[in-house]
Amino acid sequence: MSQTSKEQTFADPAGEESLTTYKLMILRILDQTDYPLTDSQLSEFFVSHEYVDYFQFRRAISELLDSEYLSRETVRNMTRYHVTPAGKEALGFFDYKIPYLWLKDILSWLEENSFELRREVEVSADYYPVKKGWRTEYMVKGCIREKGEILMDLTLNVVSKDQAVRICDHWQEKSNEVYGSLMNLLVLDDSL
Repeated sequence: MSQTSKEQTFADPAGEESLTTYKLMILRILDQTDYPLTDSQLSEFFVSHEYVDYFQFRRAISELLDSEYLSRETVRNMTRYHVTPAGKEALGFFDYKIPYLWLKDILSWLEENSFELRREVEVSADYYPVKKGWRTEYMVKGCIREKGEILMDLTLNVVSKDQAVRICDHWQEKSNEVYGSLMNLLVLDDSL
């Protein structure tokens, strides 16, 4: 993409300089992390710091997706965003437009919340139906990642959608316990 084309993407023809800044801030936040962030995590930062209301935030995200500066993935009603190589390149050209105090807010927020932010996106669970003749069963897939690498990937076959939903709902809070129990049973248990 040429420099002129980048400038047009981040131009504010209607005088919306702040929307450009918000888009750059979103790119900067995602560029600072080595994991994706969810829609709610990003919006929480902007709304809690009173930079923007939710609707302006949604508009900034939408424009970043349209211009392919962000990519997204959805897992069980949770949308996660990644900055794309084009987004990193654009950020490199226009990073200076983020006011210093706002940049400090970004870095401080990431430092204060990094453990919880990472945990929310690195522990995931989803389910999908599987036809078994005349009946439907469900496969539940729970995953724990650390810095993008899979620590545990567990798939369970259950007989009802209710069971699948309950497992997914409890996975976030119980995954460490499940991982620890499996490691203890398979590696540390001397009775084997």
